[in-house]
Parts: sequence; C-alpha cells; structure tokens
Amino acid sequence: MKILIKNGRVIDPANNIDALMDILVDGSKISRVAKDIKGSADSTIDASGKIVIPGLVDMHVHLREPGREDKETIKSGTHAALRGGVTSVLAMPNTQPAIDSVKNTDLLKGLIKNSASINVFICGAITKERAGIELADIIGLKKSGAIAISDDGASVDSDALMLKAFKDAKKAGLLVICHSEDKKLSASGVVNLGFTSTRMGLRGIPKESEYKRVQRDVDLAKKAGCRVHIAHVSCKESVDIIARAKKQGIKVTCETAPHYFSLSEEAVLGYDTSFKMNPPLRSKEDREAIKQGLKKGIIDVIASDHAPHTENEKEIEFERAEFGIVGLETELAVSITELIDTGLLDWPGLVNKIALSPARILGINKGTLGAGSDADIAIISADADWLVKNEDLQSKSKNSPFIGKQLKGRVACTICGGKITQLWNS
Repeated sequence: MKILIKNGRVIDPANNIDALMDILVDGSKISRVAKDIKGSADSTIDASGKIVIPGLVDMHVHLREPGREDKETIKSGTHAALRGGVTSVLAMPNTQPAIDSVKNTDLLKGLIKNSASINVFICGAITKERAGIELADIIGLKKSGAIAISDDGASVDSDALMLKAFKDAKKAGLLVICHSEDKKLSASGVVNLGFTSTRMGLRGIPKESEYKRVQRDVDLAKKAGCRVHIAHVSCKESVDIIARAKKQGIKVTCETAPHYFSLSEEAVLGYDTSFKMNPPLRSKEDREAIKQGLKKGIIDVIASDHAPHTENEKEIEFERAEFGIVGLETELAVSITELIDTGLLDWPGLVNKIALSPARILGINKGTLGAGSDADIAIISADADWLVKNEDLQSKSKNSPFIGKQLKGRVACTICGGKITQLWNS
C-alpha cells in the first residue's frame, strides 16, 4: 500500500529537514521525502497546516502485562500510545513476573506479537525479581531480545552488585537505565520534602534521595566504562551532576517526564492522588532547572513514565495511594504547551527529545523520516486546543493529572509500519 502525505511541514532533525514537503510511504517504509511528489497512491493525506514528525519513541512505559492486566494491557497501552503519536515504546520490566530471565522475556515477546499495535521493545531487569540481591542473567536477557536493563521502581543499593551489573551490561552491549533512589533517604515519604509536605502533614521525600544516588550511579558507570541512562530526573541537583559528568566525558544520558517541567509540588495541595508520583513533583526552582536542562541539551529525552493504576489504588488516602500517572496520550501536547508555545524549544529541538534522541540512545532504527526508514509518522495539528477528558483516554487507567486541563497540539493521524490510524477529524 502506498500513502502520500502532501503539503505538511516535515520536521526530521536526523536529516536537518524543516520544510513544507511531501512524504511517500510504500509498504512499511518511507520511499521518498521531497517537494511536490507526483504520482498515484492508494491513500493521500492532505497535511496542509499540520506538522509531520517521526513517530514518538517513548523509552519509559509500564504496560503492566504480564500480571496486572487490570491496570493496563499491551493492547490497551499501545492503543493509547497511538492516540498520543507514539509508535515505539520501551516496556519496563516491573511486571508480574518481572522480566528477569530468558523464559519471562520469551513470554513477553509472545504477548507483544499477539497484542501490540506499535513497536514494543523490551527492557529486562538488572536483578532477579528486581529485589537487588542477585543479578539477573544479563547476557541471556540480551540474547533473548532485551535492548536495555533496569530495576525501574527500585534502585540496586549494593555498590558492588551495581558495579558488576554495569560490567556485565558493557560486555553484553546493553544500556543500563537507573531509577536513582536511595530508599533509606526517601523512606516512606509521599511528596517532596519542604513547605508543602509540612503544610499537608505528610512525610516528605528529600531531593538527596535522588541526586546522591544519581551521583553514585554515574560514578559506578564511569568506573565500569559502561553507558548509563538516568530515568525521570526531577531536581536541579541531578541536572547539575549530569551536566558535570557529560563535561568529563562520562557516557551518561538522561530523561525527564512532562509532569516535571509542567507542574510543581503545589499541585498536590488538594490531596489529589493523580499528582502523586515517584520521584515526586518538586519545587518551582527545580521545575525551572528541568526546563533549562532541556534547553541546554543536558536532558536528552522526554519520556512519559506511563504508570497506570486502578481506581482502587488511586482513589484512597494520599499516603496509601500508588505512585504514578498515565502519560502516553498527553506527553506530546504537554510538551507543545509548555515548551514550544513558551519558546523554550523549537520544533526540531522537541522532535529530537521525543523521537530521535531516545532512538539513538536505545540503538533502534527509529526517530527519523529519511528514505528507507520505517514508516512511523505522526501528523500534528499543532495549534489545536483540546480538553483532556477521562472518558476520552484509551488507557485502561485514568490516573492523569491533566484531566480537565486545556492543552495545545493534538494528533490528527498516526502511521505505524505504514498502517494509518485516524484519531481525530482535525
């Protein structure tokens, strides 16, 4: 099947393209990108007034399957991804069972093959059952198809064990993704430590629990000569540590999530558990540091940290509610609203953060619209305003802090592997 996308503003940082152009898709691949492409196609899409970008690559997604299909499934999660212009995700390993063995990786591969409507890549666990006690079979995970390892949701406390993990990952050629949290410092905290936690009468999580572990993880990666990627950076000190490490030539990359550059700790004052996540929303100063980290290129990636939970796990007392929010369907619009509309990033800069950079960090052939690349494309109505509604979310879970918020920029159409998904008539 041939698809011709006409008259869109095509943005492809990998090929330094930002111009009104046409794209011809032939089967599952992009055939041509040029001005005024002639010829017939099975389907023609008029993208006049719209922005055409590579499909988003979200390298931090919890699909919950196997084990917690009440929260999300691969089918529902990948449908939600399409709604947000996301065509590739990295599935985190904190499932039940954890993706800590060849057997469990094979189980997940089968589920993906049967249910996924986008590209789902696998992140294996660093330790068995993500318990931080015994290393998983890192070489075996690589051979069975994992492209990264992480104990996301937990940090490996033992320096010696983490150093061994870095060394094994280097041998296997795997990226290590670190959830950097010292739980001796975060303890049983539920919001950022400071005036807000005091005012709410809730136990606080100090920033030290994040940035001291970031420093530890960076130091161990340097010692092992291994690449390290720091997940969900939320505070100024972490940004500063990563900036220094990059200047020193350490192989470190990092990500943040839209909630950390769009919200601050004051958002939790209403005790709404849709604003409860880990790491927690930080101060306005931290939020500004995250924005500047994005602008200066210290923060490489924007990822959703899509973490669906049931109503039973969220609609309870703040202290008892689960950490995490859904984000696949809103990450692009929040980024447009907070970064493009404010002038912090231009469109090529944003596309780099949400598509090209994560693809390169993961070592996958995605994030570009070049001829011969996979036909994973998002067509965006950049100026369209829309209201985030509970009933419109495709995810099985609805724990979004952006419900009821007006956002700018929505996806008109997503193409994945040359297949069109029409989302809105916009």
